Amino acid sequence: MIRLFKHYIPHAVLLLGLLDLILLVIASELAWQWRAHQIGMDLGALSGRGFALVGTALVIWLAMIAVGVYGPYALRSLRFAGARVLVAISLGIIALAVVDFVIRSDMFWRSTLLYTMGLAIVVLVADRLLLNSFLGSSAFRRRVMVLGAGSRAQRLRELGDKPETGFSVVSYVAMSEDNRVVEEAIARGAIHDLGRFVENLGVSEVVLALQERRNALPLKDLLRIKTKGVHVNDFSSFIERETGRVDLETINPSWLIFSDGFSSSRMFSSAIKRIFDITASTVLLVLTAPVIVLFALLVKLDSKGPAFFRQQRVGLYGEPFTLIKLRSMRTDAEKDGAKWAEKNDPRVTRLGRFIRKVRIDELPQSWSVLKGEMSFVGPRPEVPAFVESLEDQIPFYSERHMVKPGITGWAQINYPYGASVEDSRCKLEYDLYYAKNYTPFLDLVILLQTLRVILWPEGAR
Repeated sequence: MIRLFKHYIPHAVLLLGLLDLILLVIASELAWQWRAHQIGMDLGALSGRGFALVGTALVIWLAMIAVGVYGPYALRSLRFAGARVLVAISLGIIALAVVDFVIRSDMFWRSTLLYTMGLAIVVLVADRLLLNSFLGSSAFRRRVMVLGAGSRAQRLRELGDKPETGFSVVSYVAMSEDNRVVEEAIARGAIHDLGRFVENLGVSEVVLALQERRNALPLKDLLRIKTKGVHVNDFSSFIERETGRVDLETINPSWLIFSDGFSSSRMFSSAIKRIFDITASTVLLVLTAPVIVLFALLVKLDSKGPAFFRQQRVGLYGEPFTLIKLRSMRTDAEKDGAKWAEKNDPRVTRLGRFIRKVRIDELPQSWSVLKGEMSFVGPRPEVPAFVESLEDQIPFYSERHMVKPGITGWAQINYPYGASVEDSRCKLEYDLYYAKNYTPFLDLVILLQTLRVILWPEGAR
């Protein structure tokens, strides 16, 4: 994997993304050449339309990121990838057509955009037909050796067996016979020279999956492995990198303290984040004001009660604030106290089901973002009663409040709607990853991926 602004990107994804971007530029140029030949026009130098070519490619490319074209399943399923590519190209072309309509310049011709759309579909689908088996081959799967044969080693085995995973475990080494789970693990005593063994297997990374590390770390072996250029990683850091979440089962306060993250550079990131929040929330409130007013009237007509729902939530550093949304439930929905939404929740009104599905009920939260109580990106703000209960049941739950809550977030795009303590625990693992590693780049990835959640709302309730 390649680490880009504290966020890990698989080599296969990076290679495919860059190749797609180049192909999109080529498709855009071919479209211009095609159209110019039809009307007998001299296009002139390539540099004269360079901005239009790159701009067209970038917009479509960002749409591809947004709808999940580079997600794990898209890299393994041609059918899944093809469907997402078609949606992304269509959205990108529509966005460019709107720009052409508003700006009225010679930069984006609608006829050229139509040709670009057709050519882009052909080259990107052909690209995936040719590269699908190659990207899924062992050439892009790192060779990992696991030190340990217990339950942690078994978890790595299960993770490595998934087709979307970017690594394969080539060997397990049992450092002791205690709590052995992986039966095929080789006993440490059977390996004369562990460093040579790692070299012969072509291992690129060794992961420590020992259940009890006290007095059990083979420091001499690890030093020899490290000096041979093989990366040595602990279990918790490996899981964080491979899954994009912090593993609550294995971390402790010392890991959070000494591992990479929570850096001082976040002061600069926070300043950029706030500038973006103020700008984007102002623009969004102005553009969506008619939509908010319209649906506020419809909510009033659909069911008795106020158009807006106000509720106290827990914000930055545990401070309470009042959340505002369009009301999607009956006014007596919480007469017996706050509780999680259920699938096909009977408390949701007829109109409420629609506005929840397309996330229109979330639009008034832009006001909380403008005031600085929330951000566009961050952990989901919870009800104080839930927070008090979850802090008693889940370790490190209060750490999620070290960043502002958000309308969307890393947990929201990676995990479906949670309605239990166990779901909250899983979402916390993603929230901790975000709190630990957030940068403007990660915020951009999350904002783009939010479109995927809106288009395919698996988690909406």
